[in-house]
Amino acid sequence: MEPSKVVCVGRNYAAHAAELGNVVPKEPLLFLKAPSAIIGPDEPIVLPPYSQRVEHEGELAVIVGRRCAHLGDTDDPLSYLFGYTCLNDVTARDLQKSDVQFARAKGFDTFCPVGPHIETHLDPSDVLVETHVNGARRQSGSTSLMIYPVAFLVRYISRMMTLVPGDVIATGTPAGVGPLIAGDVVEVSVAGVGVLRNPVHAPGA
Repeated sequence: MEPSKVVCVGRNYAAHAAELGNVVPKEPLLFLKAPSAIIGPDEPIVLPPYSQRVEHEGELAVIVGRRCAHLGDTDDPLSYLFGYTCLNDVTARDLQKSDVQFARAKGFDTFCPVGPHIETHLDPSDVLVETHVNGARRQSGSTSLMIYPVAFLVRYISRMMTLVPGDVIATGTPAGVGPLIAGDVVEVSVAGVGVLRNPVHAPGA
């Protein structure tokens, strides 16, 4: 089932904000990825001809299990989730820097690998998120380092927009983002979930 939306959280790890020269936001920085960007495990990330710098961003993603809107302080946000998975928030970094907002840089087809499956029993407060490219580790960070933890994010987002079953929330990426080139194989792993593996293809390949 295609989600109605993919809600992403930017700069949710202080070290990642710092590596891009950004300040830590005073509130969660939200943006959307196009659902049409979603691909599954082993499907290729296709580099667009419009960008000279495409980068990986490995993340823990949460999948909404039931409709939620305007959650109160006493509601349990995690009870509205179906489960957890891996996500790669692929980004055309040069376009992100040149555009006022993130839609183009984040929204290309194939720029949202998700999988390999949904884990329904996971404590998201302290799990290791890593990204490897061609077997070399690029990113490694625990979700305990998130500025805004998962429960806070679900409650916060529900107050902006109604979340419906199947919606995806990408919770932010640790430090270590880096370039992808044609021929690479990128793997995003979340402890307790698995490994999301995708090859990288040149345009028209």
